[in-house]
Amino acid sequence: MKIVIGLSGGVDSAVAALLLKRQGHQVVGLFMKNWEDDDDGEYCPSRVDLVDAVSVADRIGIDVQAVNFAAEYRERVFASFLAEYRAGRTPNPDVLCNAEIKFKAFLDHAMAMGAERIATGHYARVEEHGVRFRLLKGLDPGKDQSYFLHRLTQAQLSRSLFPVGHLRKAEVRALAREAGLPNHAKKDSTGICFIGERPFRDFLSRYLPREPGPIATPDGRVVGQHQGLMFYTLGQRQGLGIGGRRDGDGTPWYVAAKDPATNTLMVVQGRDDARLFSRSLRALDASWIDGSPPSGEEVAFGAKTRYRQADAPCTLAVEGPHDFRLDFGEPQWAVTPGQSAVLYRGEVCLGGGVIA
Repeated sequence: MKIVIGLSGGVDSAVAALLLKRQGHQVVGLFMKNWEDDDDGEYCPSRVDLVDAVSVADRIGIDVQAVNFAAEYRERVFASFLAEYRAGRTPNPDVLCNAEIKFKAFLDHAMAMGAERIATGHYARVEEHGVRFRLLKGLDPGKDQSYFLHRLTQAQLSRSLFPVGHLRKAEVRALAREAGLPNHAKKDSTGICFIGERPFRDFLSRYLPREPGPIATPDGRVVGQHQGLMFYTLGQRQGLGIGGRRDGDGTPWYVAAKDPATNTLMVVQGRDDARLFSRSLRALDASWIDGSPPSGEEVAFGAKTRYRQADAPCTLAVEGPHDFRLDFGEPQWAVTPGQSAVLYRGEVCLGGGVIA
């Protein structure tokens, strides 16, 4: 088949391209540039990544092209990102980036190039069942990225390949090294998809005004001042600026809630404080891979409320076409509005929604 693969400059997409080439497919690499603001090479090194992608393509023996989706990214992802922070929530732009850019704008572009399939270096798997497609976890439990792909549709999955989803990261690096790929030892990127690893507070302050306010305990006692609610997330311990203030037995502080109405950041002492735990959650803007929600009568569900969290047993109650409630057998720590709640049946990713 003719397959267009997203080449990021990283080792995962490089090995994915290598495997497809070895399988005899006609492979074309596509390097996506999604961010242009202050792309100075320090925190968002797209020029370096493009050089790496071209070097990989040359080594494998495939063509590579570059495409600019910065306008689409700003409209479809970044605008939502800012709106969520403005509302006091903590968004996950990687989820929206996959749904709107990598598997929509990129997919449309690839189809226009005559591609029969697209491919990426994600650690996930697609399984075909008749005319339906399932999204499965990647076999490496430490790298599984199905959480970030839970908004994909049947149409998107039917055209998508994840060639490294059945491999562990160590195997991917070994394949890259054996093939002489120039980026075999390149470290994984850890930043948000467009922000990179830049200082987050400085970056966000360029787009949203800082609004300092009180840090208070549940009984209303002010213990410090925050720099703006947008800079904090539930369960956060570091960067509160009150570490030197040790009340009682000296237990560290954690963010337990944000109150936009009074611009107050509520903190508690100790990771085991009851205010940090939730037995249930409500999620909005639901997206189901099968096109409709699973039956709430099932009992073998597991859910993640954050990436790399172990699946937590839960029950599902569908409350509307685009919202649902999850009830957990055990209280869940720091369930954060704006993040994704993703539902699983074993290794099958069913879909999810945005925690309200």
